[in-house]
Amino acid sequence: MIATITLFTIMFALGMGLQPQAFGAILERPVLFARVLVGSCVVVPLIALGLLLLPISAALSTPARLAIALMAICPSAPLTLRKAGKKGGDRELAAVLQVGAAVTAIVSIPVLADVYRAAFAVQSWDLGPQEVAQQVGLSQVLPLLLGLVLRQRWPQLAQQWQGPLDKLANALLVLLLAVVLVTTGPLLLPFVTANWIALGLMATLVALCLGLGYGLAGAARHERITVSLVTSMRNPGLALLFAGTYAPEMPAIKIAILVYVLVTVVLSIPLLQTLNRQPVQAKANS
Repeated sequence: MIATITLFTIMFALGMGLQPQAFGAILERPVLFARVLVGSCVVVPLIALGLLLLPISAALSTPARLAIALMAICPSAPLTLRKAGKKGGDRELAAVLQVGAAVTAIVSIPVLADVYRAAFAVQSWDLGPQEVAQQVGLSQVLPLLLGLVLRQRWPQLAQQWQGPLDKLANALLVLLLAVVLVTTGPLLLPFVTANWIALGLMATLVALCLGLGYGLAGAARHERITVSLVTSMRNPGLALLFAGTYAPEMPAIKIAILVYVLVTVVLSIPLLQTLNRQPVQAKANS
C-alpha cells in the first residue's frame, strides 16, 4: 500500500510540475528522445538479461536474480528529477524523459517480463501483460495525467501546490525505503555477505547503464548528466510493488532492491563529479 501511494504521489507531482513548453523539446529533438526511451526501457533490460545468463550468474540466489530483473525492467526512477536538478543536469529534460518512460513502461514491462520468463523457463512468476499494464497505468500514468490536467486547468493552484507536493512525494519515498529497511533489516547483512556475486553484477549493470546514457546523449554536459541518470536510475517503488504483489513470501527481494539502489547512487557519484569538472564549452557543442 505504501509503495502504491508513493508512486501515485510522485507521478502526480511530476505531472503537476511539468511545464507545457517542456514537451516542445520532443519536437526539437525527436531522435534523442526516441533513442533514450529505447535505451532505458529496452536496451537496459536486455543488458541485464545478458548478464543474468552468464555462467557466473548461476551462483545467484533467487531473490537477487529477481531483484536485478525487476529493477532492470522498471524505468522512470522517481529520484531522477531531484538528482538531475541538483547535479548539473536538465530538470525539464529529465521530466519529459521520465514521462515518456512511464508511458512506454505499460508496453515494455509486460513484454520484457515475458522475455525473462522464457529465458529462464519460469512459470510461477506470472506477470501477465494485462495485470502489469494495469498496475503501471494506475500507479504511474493515471496520476501523471491527473497532474497534467490540474496544471492546465488551474495553473495558479498547481504552482502553489507544486513545492509542498514535491516534498511530500520525496518524504513518502524515504518512508517507503525506511519501512522496507526496518522490516527486512535483519536480512541485510546476511544478504550482502552471501551475495558478493550479485553485488558485482549490480555494479556492472549500473556502470554499463551509466555508459549507455553517456553515449546516447549529445555533447552538452547537462544532457550527458541527465541521460546517464535516466538510463541508470531505475524505479525502486515500482519494483517493490511487483515484489510485494508477486513474491510476498520472499522478503529478501526487497533487500536486494534496496542494495541495487545504493549501488546505483554510489557508482553515479564519480561520473557526476567528472562531468561537472568539464569546462562549460561542452554545453555549447550540443
